[in-house]
Amino acid sequence: MGKRILCFGELLLRLGAPGREPLLQTRQLQVHVGGAEANVAVSLARFGHDSAFAGTVADNALGEAALGELRRHGVDVSRVRRVAGRMGLYFLATGAGLRPSDVVYDRADSAFARAAPDSYDWQSMLDGIDCLHVSGVTAAVGPTGAQAAAEAFVAARARGALASFDGNFRPKLWATWNDRPAPLLHALLAQADIAFIDHRDVDLVLGPANDKAALPAAERTVAAAARAFAHFPHLQRIACTQREVRSVDAHTLGALLVHRDGTVHRIDPLPVEGIVDRIGGGDAFAAGVLHGVLSGMADAQALAFGLGAARLKHSVPGDFNLVGPDDVAALVDSGRLDVRR
Repeated sequence: MGKRILCFGELLLRLGAPGREPLLQTRQLQVHVGGAEANVAVSLARFGHDSAFAGTVADNALGEAALGELRRHGVDVSRVRRVAGRMGLYFLATGAGLRPSDVVYDRADSAFARAAPDSYDWQSMLDGIDCLHVSGVTAAVGPTGAQAAAEAFVAARARGALASFDGNFRPKLWATWNDRPAPLLHALLAQADIAFIDHRDVDLVLGPANDKAALPAAERTVAAAARAFAHFPHLQRIACTQREVRSVDAHTLGALLVHRDGTVHRIDPLPVEGIVDRIGGGDAFAAGVLHGVLSGMADAQALAFGLGAARLKHSVPGDFNLVGPDDVAALVDSGRLDVRR
């Protein structure tokens, strides 16, 4: 039976150049709905959970269209506030050849960014919720989002809900208003039970561990996890992907999960080729691991499910990972790519 999960963050509109064009080469844009927490909410709904989204959107046709897209995928949007203002936007030019993908944000003074932290009644919004998921993007949007996210986690912990945090460090967003994000991210990690972070996130929050600089990335993350567990007593699991970009169209993706008890689960890098859209891959991973943990899977199985979900996301256009648990299980269990008839 699925769990009741609430994802809190900013619902966005993504405006992408067609195909592999640079932005406005042909003065056309394709629209997708997305946002880190919304992506997780959609995945968890498709995995069979009672998934809900909370935040603030513009009370206009753009906001309603974005909410309608969440409803279409089975996400409860009854906790979303509608206020006068503007939707947060981001523009995407998908990379090609030697040109990497590029994101341009237009989120300043959006309805979400301007929402006062006390506009969210966490006591009622968290009623009956088993897990709250928030990402570092919400804190990066501005001070009100950072404070609201911290208050949401405190309320969730007080009610006994699992607190899930995805680091999702976005330097372009932080640079617009805060050159010292560590204290705000520290406040979120201090409440988290499960964190989707790697050694770079831990070094950002706790300061660099210079003696580990020569280690491979996976070993640095295992060492960083030990530091994080020592510093954050609530934290039980740390999980992350290990990505190598061979070209815009071909990556490898492995995964790592470290438990507080010292157990380490690893999956060696696997190919991800013919990439259609990598945006939302990290959110797909987080949703897959969360699904596994909340469903009672062993950590190794949850990690495999999360990595399978992330690999499949690279084949789906848009921010949302429009696959179900059977799709992920088929990839994890057999890897067969034949036509299913």
